[in-house]
Amino acid sequence: MKQAALLSLVFGAIVSIARPDEVTDWNKTLFQAALAAKTSPVAITRTAAIFESSVFDAVNGIDRRFTPIHVQEAGPHRACKRAAAVQAAYASLVRLYPDQKSTFDQKRAESLECLRGHRHRDAFAMLAGLEWGQKVADEIWNWRSTDGSSPAPPPFEGGTAIGEWRPTPPAFLPGALPQFATMETWVIQSHSQFRPVQGPPSLDSAQYARDFNEVKDMGSVSSPTRSTDETLAAQFWATSTTNYFWNSVALSLLGRHRHSLLENARLLALLNIAIADAGIVCWDAKYYFVSWRPVTAIPLADQDGNPATQPDAGWTPLIVTPPFPEYPSGHSTASGAAAAVLVEYFGDVRFTVDSDVMTGVIRRFTSFSAALDEIRSARVNGGIHYRTACNDGQLLGEEVARYVMGHSFHRLRDPRDDDDDEDDER
Repeated sequence: MKQAALLSLVFGAIVSIARPDEVTDWNKTLFQAALAAKTSPVAITRTAAIFESSVFDAVNGIDRRFTPIHVQEAGPHRACKRAAAVQAAYASLVRLYPDQKSTFDQKRAESLECLRGHRHRDAFAMLAGLEWGQKVADEIWNWRSTDGSSPAPPPFEGGTAIGEWRPTPPAFLPGALPQFATMETWVIQSHSQFRPVQGPPSLDSAQYARDFNEVKDMGSVSSPTRSTDETLAAQFWATSTTNYFWNSVALSLLGRHRHSLLENARLLALLNIAIADAGIVCWDAKYYFVSWRPVTAIPLADQDGNPATQPDAGWTPLIVTPPFPEYPSGHSTASGAAAAVLVEYFGDVRFTVDSDVMTGVIRRFTSFSAALDEIRSARVNGGIHYRTACNDGQLLGEEVARYVMGHSFHRLRDPRDDDDDEDDER
């Protein structure tokens, strides 16, 4: 984009609103766009990581305090960090959701108008920030464009062996996004690095029987055992994407205290990259073990070789079964990773969660561990997972998150040198 056009954006915006935090504000725009585009819970793991890594590398690169995610080049000295964040966010979203460009154009105009009114911010610092943000977004996009997420492989139909996943009712779709099982990772070494050693319980085991009978009882659409609140929780956690839930929690917790632009960018990038790598590891395990879903297993229980399981030909789950293998639980894996990051940052604090789909419903928790307990049970009570898949998934996500936190975002400067006011000024 030419300098004249960028300067026009700096001085020509006409919308006047109160100045937001550009990092957190554009995070909300990301999830509004994802909702409008009906982005799947699987695909949003990659989308959010692309978006937040672009924003972080743009902000961090100007006055580097942490190791970058991908862009090694240093940004222009004294460039406006907030302008860089806006442009990186905008450029990423235009690539990810081109059909919504007019919405993003308006959002960028509003953001730049807020920046334009700051008395310490000059046009050339903003211009440098805009150009740098665009460059970073382009480099992140080019990097991830060859990550193996496309083109899609042939449809995955599973198999017909006992215990093996196959398309499930009502749509009987092939397995979703099998390429995510081998996609290039973000921080971890490979997609199979954390593959569970034992995998799902053998069909003739006592553990499988316990898992089977629990979901058969609690997860049926007409279960007399499941409470009203357990039904609501199962439906709530199935409404939106895991990324939305935990980004919403992160924003609410960030709002309790003052944090710098870079701190916000770092947390959101760390959160979404941990979820993305956990998702890749989860998909590797799903398409390695290819374990069947309860909606398939329960009608065929007379063939599983386990005398403690009994078939029910008409059994139907509360929640529509998603189209991919069962073990481990994707929601529990991603939530385990997200909670590990947020606990490290905020401690095991009280918080609330809302949904961008089931509007008006809020779940309240005394701790992250309490929320993870509910999520594991929600997948069982929804009739789509066995308890072992949820337990193992959470542990898997936590393990991935610990690795990501230990091998990325390393501080390069003494935290006493950080100047939050400088972030605000620039």
